[in-house]
Amino acid sequence: MKINVKRLNDNFHMEATNEEGNALQMDGSPDIGGEGKGMRPMQLLLAGIGGCSAIDVILILKKQKQVIESFEVEVEGEREKIEDYSLFRDICLHFKICGQVDKDKAERAVKLSIEKYCSVSKTLEPTAKISYKVSVNN
Repeated sequence: MKINVKRLNDNFHMEATNEEGNALQMDGSPDIGGEGKGMRPMQLLLAGIGGCSAIDVILILKKQKQVIESFEVEVEGEREKIEDYSLFRDICLHFKICGQVDKDKAERAVKLSIEKYCSVSKTLEPTAKISYKVSVNN
């Protein structure tokens, strides 16, 4: 796996591109001179856990013949300052699923993702308490 990060202006606006040519914009926070032209790197970590787990859950539910009409993951993270950096200490994912989906199957799929399959979750697990909740057709 390889990512290229290229600076786009004189401040912190950057573009990350993967080997397939897909790109996303990043920027620093406004308090250090960022201009809001992209997600901040720590926001990308939250997007990463949400996206990684979403892929797992969707794959599991599809294998179980569940019909997903809409799918959303809301991710919230709380950081703790440690010396000159800060770590996520608490991350909560809220899975919002609509369709012909059995709630027990959805909850089981989310549990499997967070506790077993999601590589991003496993990467963040040593420093963050990761919790989740599941809403089906709410």
